[in-house]
Amino acid sequence: MLLSTTDTINSKKTIKHLGLVRGNTIRARHVGNDIMASLRNIVGGEVKEYTKLMAESREQSIDRMVEEAKNLGANAIVGIKFSTSEIMSGAAEILVYGTAVVVE
Repeated sequence: MLLSTTDTINSKKTIKHLGLVRGNTIRARHVGNDIMASLRNIVGGEVKEYTKLMAESREQSIDRMVEEAKNLGANAIVGIKFSTSEIMSGAAEILVYGTAVVVE
């Protein structure tokens, strides 16, 4: 599956648009991670526990979007965008969406 944040893929001709595809996940923080994050907040630096949580969430969302595109018969997704929002205190949603297409 070809993935692109642009509306087209260079050197590929789009022969069919199949429509919107999306994938999302909602993840909650973990108490153990919160303790480590609180300590990092005191001394500064990257909060690696949350970085890992968000990276895993993005990958899961992409996997779900790709699966939806495959079910439509697509071999590429263009115009990919990410969105995130807080669902409740301590839980966030990662949403990824794009246009499923067939390219030559």
